[in-house]
Amino acid sequence: MALEVKVKVRGMTCASCVARVERSLKRSPGVEEAWVDLTTEEAFLRLGEGVDLRGILKKVEEAGYEPVVARAEIPIRGMTCAACTARVEKAISRLPGVLSVSVNLATERASVEYLPDTVSLPRLHQAIREAGYEPLGPAEEAARPAPTYRKDLLLALPFALLTLLLAKGPMLFGLPHPPKALEVLAALPVLYAGRRFFRQGLAEVRHLAFGMSTLVSLGVGSAYLYSFLVLLFPALFPEGARHLYLEAGAVILALVLLGKHLEEGAKGKASEAIRKLLALRPKTARVVGEEGEREIPAEALIPGDRVRVLPGERIPADGVVVEGQSHVDESMLTGEPLPKAKGPGDGVVGGTVNGEGALLVRVTRVGEATVLAQMARLVEEAQGHKPRVQEVGDRIARVFVPVVLGIALLAFGLWMLLGPEPRLAYAFVAALSVLLISCPCAIGLATPAAIAVATGRAAGMGLLFRKGRALEALARADTLVLDKTGTLTLGHPALTEVLPFGPGEEEALRLAAALERGSEHPIAKALLEAARGLPLPEAAGVRARPGEGVEGVVEGRRLYLGSQALMERLGVPLPREAQELSQKGYTPLYLADGERLLAAFGVFDPPRPEAPGVVAALKALGLKPVLLTGDHPVPARRVAEALGIEEVLAGVRPEGKVEAIRRLQAEGRQVVFVGDGINDAAALAQADAGVAVGTGTDIAIEAGDVILLSPNLFGLVNAILLSRRALRTIYLNFFWAFFYNVLLIPVAAGALYPFTGLLLNPMLAAAAMSLSSLFVVSNSLRLRGFRPGPGRGAPSPATGGETLPREGGAA
Repeated sequence: MALEVKVKVRGMTCASCVARVERSLKRSPGVEEAWVDLTTEEAFLRLGEGVDLRGILKKVEEAGYEPVVARAEIPIRGMTCAACTARVEKAISRLPGVLSVSVNLATERASVEYLPDTVSLPRLHQAIREAGYEPLGPAEEAARPAPTYRKDLLLALPFALLTLLLAKGPMLFGLPHPPKALEVLAALPVLYAGRRFFRQGLAEVRHLAFGMSTLVSLGVGSAYLYSFLVLLFPALFPEGARHLYLEAGAVILALVLLGKHLEEGAKGKASEAIRKLLALRPKTARVVGEEGEREIPAEALIPGDRVRVLPGERIPADGVVVEGQSHVDESMLTGEPLPKAKGPGDGVVGGTVNGEGALLVRVTRVGEATVLAQMARLVEEAQGHKPRVQEVGDRIARVFVPVVLGIALLAFGLWMLLGPEPRLAYAFVAALSVLLISCPCAIGLATPAAIAVATGRAAGMGLLFRKGRALEALARADTLVLDKTGTLTLGHPALTEVLPFGPGEEEALRLAAALERGSEHPIAKALLEAARGLPLPEAAGVRARPGEGVEGVVEGRRLYLGSQALMERLGVPLPREAQELSQKGYTPLYLADGERLLAAFGVFDPPRPEAPGVVAALKALGLKPVLLTGDHPVPARRVAEALGIEEVLAGVRPEGKVEAIRRLQAEGRQVVFVGDGINDAAALAQADAGVAVGTGTDIAIEAGDVILLSPNLFGLVNAILLSRRALRTIYLNFFWAFFYNVLLIPVAAGALYPFTGLLLNPMLAAAAMSLSSLFVVSNSLRLRGFRPGPGRGAPSPATGGETLPREGGAA
């Protein structure tokens, strides 16, 4: 059946644009028909089944135009297990125009990418409702808090205990047998408290998409129904099978509610990172205007407002310091422990804490545009994306519940055929235990709970994961490709070598800096920085010699400062050691008086102070570092040698970086690329995971899968350590969830009966099911205790922190 899709395309201006887009679309595999309307800027497509819509949109991008893609985060109520998430994903993905969908059980959200001209947000909501769940809009979500299990638990627990006491009291404590009607009255409120499972279970059966609620409602409903039938029609049952299971049904419901209540609290802790980030925003701001200072709600600020921030207060919005000097604590955003000095012209981030001095700040960004809001959005998006390891769990979850139902029926049939008398009672207990112990909640929570905790913990360390998949890619990586300029190096030249030939080193530096005073050239700035604190003489008649250098009169002498070409033009001979500066990777600069060389300077973009330790740590983790740069091979090799990097790819143009990463991937390597997040966008996208090094305020949101808010490269080491630990946690969660079921389903069905003469009590089965989910979430919460390695203000090995030497790369 053909699929019709409408795509908004930006950037078309004329008929030739239309022809180019149509040509690109028609050449795409699976496109049966395509035409483009310039007036509406829309492309209409008729596609065959199973067509890769993303690939078609990529063709449009390659033609130089922008297909409009929308993204939505939809809160969903009513999901309880992995089968629920699979059903919602299936319902949404069937809609034409949906590019991708990922449903997260831990955050109860669906992350959807779609073509807004083909499918609307209300249509997405309708698909979710048709699947049996409740979608919420942002306003609706804020107005209506999520239904909790606490109220129903408080109703169920005392009545379940009362039902148990009435049923087992005579046997355990010698109490008189109560009327059966009293036991029924005690069990009915528990049934009401668990009504949500029956309502959801009916919806699951109606859509033939079974989940946790199916199992619970079938199991508990069977216990109640069996008991009522025994009471009303005892003649239908053999005398030995006339047992009531009201106390089993009531306690089972209470245990399931208790487990969901505890799980709910743990899941809330898993998403705590977003709440903590948003809680950093102050409620009010002190605005300075012509009429003086006045306090207004921080949400009422607009760009251009000037706000006064006193010592100890949080900065209410992103902005630029206009007046004042202080230090600002940005540790909650960047993970850096030391406050940063701020003065006029420096940028500040909303939510950070002002130190000792008052600041006047001009607001530049408010609301959703602030760094804090973007961070919260990124954390939330990362928690909504699934790593590939989850795909295995999703496939199993889709068939798990039907298989369990089949096992329960098989167990019932075998006990009825082969079991001892009363066969009906044994068969019923075995089937009931299988249903209750097999809940797939733990499978559904195995990955999203760990992702939620890990990405939240990362945000507190100045690491932003845009996608949950980046955690897995970092954990599996074996090759780390690092950009040089601005990533491994400081990104600006510094004077690192002075060779005097006549005057002393300080004197030569003083004369050279005098010629460069006032220049904005990066090399001139390096000289002036090196000469800071020296008394600089005045230079007269200074003029630039384009492409060669500068000349001027200093202390009565005409001096020349520039390149080797300038020295050759002047006829100034260069000693061998001066000529060797360029061979060593320096940018050379020569100072002469027109006849003889006075000094030679070596300017170099030096590695970051932490870079050698970071490279050593990466090697200790088993990763192979590769230096990839567009710079000349000589300075590239100099940096690589200083850092201990053996593999160097130098002289690579920006477009060549993508091809270099592809070659490494073709060798079977799992490649992570680390760049500045702007110039290296294509390489960041090509790598298995792209890490963009940010500055704390100018975040390259769209460039990488992971963003380091601080330029301190130890954040990269911590990201890898945290990723590996998160992946280990996911594997342990899956091990528990799968092997727990594999081991205990046969026990519930009666596999141990020939050896012990006992069947698993359904109440114990329900307790085990709840504990399974609780274990998975609790195990994931252990990631909150991850502590960053040395170099990020974290404990050293001696203090018991989680560090490189002790963990050996496994974190």
